[in-house]
Amino acid sequence: MMKNMRKNKPQPTRFDTARNRSIAAALALAAPCAAYAQAQATVKPDGQFRYAIGAGASYSSGNTDSSSINIVGDAVRKTGISKWQISGKALRGESGGVKSAENAQLTAQYDRDFTPEWFSLWKGDALRDKFANIEGQASLFGGIGRHMVKRDDLTFDLSAGLGYTYDKYVEAADVAGALRTSYGRAEALLAEESTHKFTPTTTFHQKLSLFPALRGGGGYRGVFDSGLSVAMTPTLSLTAGFNYRYNSEPGEGLKPNDALFVTGIVVKIE
Repeated sequence: MMKNMRKNKPQPTRFDTARNRSIAAALALAAPCAAYAQAQATVKPDGQFRYAIGAGASYSSGNTDSSSINIVGDAVRKTGISKWQISGKALRGESGGVKSAENAQLTAQYDRDFTPEWFSLWKGDALRDKFANIEGQASLFGGIGRHMVKRDDLTFDLSAGLGYTYDKYVEAADVAGALRTSYGRAEALLAEESTHKFTPTTTFHQKLSLFPALRGGGGYRGVFDSGLSVAMTPTLSLTAGFNYRYNSEPGEGLKPNDALFVTGIVVKIE
């Protein structure tokens, strides 16, 4: 689980001590946890792409001067047997006049049913986060899943797979017992996901993913994401999301977990 910079800390200049290299390695092997608004495009099995664009911002002054802005986008195309979902996120923040966060992430996943209950999946991720010492990160996973429940008002899926993640670091980091400028590793994927439609205007989505490393003593990552969306008009929605990240090996001076609650406004493009 990737750790963002803590609030009110100055921008780092170099990872030039053993302690900082240890922290950088832990950050590099983690997933991002940032104050993103939640965006979910409408899903209809008609083969048409639909989009959702969300934005969130914060500003404070006085004892603490800080600001942040984030933009998210979601595109979904679904047919009777397949689904494409592409999501992007970008975040920028300042604290005390110093840039404290700046990262971008892109995720794409393709699911295709090969029976009414079983489906195959391909998932790719890209990340750039220099504050976490990541010049670039790329992941690719493949696997299978099962539709446990598949109704208009409720879906529930289980999935598993294997993949590979490659990191390139801004500064050399102590990773897996050596000082490296890049590092690749194999990981497993175990996930469950559900979508609930409580009323015609209120939906809830949640997903729990576990990423055990496939090397001895590699630890594991866990990610839980959830979001509630309430439509105010056919195109405008209020959203609230809860995100929880866990890393069994966070590194020296870092906690293994991060929890975050965020709200935002989303515009849907049908």
